[in-house]
Amino acid sequence: MTEPRRRKAEKEPENLSDKDVDVDDKAGLEVDGEPDLKPDSDIPDVPPSNDSTPEVFNKALSGLSSRWKNWWIRGILSLAMISFFFLIIYLGPIVLMLVVLYVQIKCFHEIITIGYRVYHSYELPWFRTLSWYILLCVNYFFYGETVADYFGGLVRREVPLQFLVRYHRFISFAMYLAGFCMFVLSLVKKHYRLQFYMFGWTHVTLLIIVTQSHLVIQNLFEGMIWFIVPISIVICNDIMAYLFGFFFGRTPLIKLSPKKTWEGFIGGFFATVVFGFLFSYALSRYNYFVCPVEYSSETNSFIVDCDPSVLFHLQEYTLPPVLQSILGWDTVHLYPFQIHSIALSTFASLIGPFGGFFASGFKRAFKIKDFADTIPGHGGIMDRFDCQYLMATFVHVYITSFIRGPNPSKVLQQLLVLQPEQQLHIYNILKSYLTEKGALQPAINEQ
Repeated sequence: MTEPRRRKAEKEPENLSDKDVDVDDKAGLEVDGEPDLKPDSDIPDVPPSNDSTPEVFNKALSGLSSRWKNWWIRGILSLAMISFFFLIIYLGPIVLMLVVLYVQIKCFHEIITIGYRVYHSYELPWFRTLSWYILLCVNYFFYGETVADYFGGLVRREVPLQFLVRYHRFISFAMYLAGFCMFVLSLVKKHYRLQFYMFGWTHVTLLIIVTQSHLVIQNLFEGMIWFIVPISIVICNDIMAYLFGFFFGRTPLIKLSPKKTWEGFIGGFFATVVFGFLFSYALSRYNYFVCPVEYSSETNSFIVDCDPSVLFHLQEYTLPPVLQSILGWDTVHLYPFQIHSIALSTFASLIGPFGGFFASGFKRAFKIKDFADTIPGHGGIMDRFDCQYLMATFVHVYITSFIRGPNPSKVLQQLLVLQPEQQLHIYNILKSYLTEKGALQPAINEQ
């Protein structure tokens, strides 16, 4: 430290805590013209994560170096997680939605726990309860919107659900207001600033985790292929970038993640595009994966059966002259979804990793290696889903911008909720419109 900085430190106390100032008057204000903020070096250390590696792995791999030991542990656990992923796909949409909800809650818990530890906020009155209550309110809002949109048959049959759907947003807002008032009433002198830190921490966590988890479920209802392919290509990119970096990596990619290399980044990109293209071809052949997920009020279950859209019918494409000379083919037959898979794979490979870099910056800011120690060799659940949430948002935006058109079944569900006189009014308008367009013949008594 230079001499002028030493004199300044001696004259002006820095990093005043909430106990060192009269928080009624000075909390959040500047001290001697300088913001009352803590530099990164003064952030409290979070207790390091425990080594959760099973003892059987430690014994079996005891003769290997730490580098190769970590390689084998990550590999074995990755295969186990991939197998579990295919198992829940086999179990169907309901299980998938429950798994998404579990992952969301676990990620929320991991980030909130870091906040508690960093800011030593365990003693704050009611705050742990309030954090989970606000999570409940936000999930009630989002899942209620899903029920209203996709479970029209069930809503029409159950009178209590009709009331809840009709006033859903008002009920959600009232629930949140109750939590907001409880937070204000829980404010305690000498802890104001810390309580608002944690209030903001909770809401930013909700924005990152819960809203994007809701988009994952929205993608699922468009067809399981929009759920499976994006998740799979992110997994593929993560694995292939790790393998290329492990065996060929020499050039550092970004300071936030010193182990990331350009070789891994580029190798992962090409491998992911090829994998996404071939994997999309395999899934596009089956209605189970390509049809929208719909709820059947007759069977009280989800059905995945339809006449596939044009995205999932083979089309003939003429190859560019350069590829014709290389491959010797003039045309190829592809599913249009395979073309879209290239866009998805490109995003997962080039932009998706920035979700991981963001998470790395977050962990460095708070001096932690992983979000948790849930998965040996991988860290916490959030360590595995940092890129997945960003990918889910992109897929949702991509579908709404380039894929989705009007959904007749969804319009019909909304019409059936209307009163009979409203339905009749819409019927007459539609009849007149179709008659003018020549789609319907005029009635005899109108001629």
